[in-house]
Amino acid sequence: QVQLVESGGGLVQAGDSLRLSCAASGRTFSGYSMGWFRQAPGKEREFVAAITWSGDSTAYRNSVKGRFAISRVNAKDTVYLQMNSLKPEDTAVYYCAASRAPYTSAAANVYDYWGQGTQVTVSS
Repeated sequence: QVQLVESGGGLVQAGDSLRLSCAASGRTFSGYSMGWFRQAPGKEREFVAAITWSGDSTAYRNSVKGRFAISRVNAKDTVYLQMNSLKPEDTAVYYCAASRAPYTSAAANVYDYWGQGTQVTVSS
């Protein structure tokens, strides 16, 4: 079992930056690919970004490319999502997720463990 706890969300203005963190505990973090998803009110959960265990492969949804960056520090069992040039449409609850698959994936059903989420609100 892997427990995931997100942090770093908040209320910011359009154009600001935030860095989300996801700390893993419990069963070893080793070998897991990690992803970030988000869910806005009244909408389905959507893929944001993913990274493999080694960090040599990343993937992003088109609307965040060039603005968001996913990274990880395995020694700290932590994955990050740096979000720059935030827009009101980025407002959502952001979730991190862990997958035993050795590749990045935008499919939520590939992920085995999920955090509780952290709220990000971007005002215009």
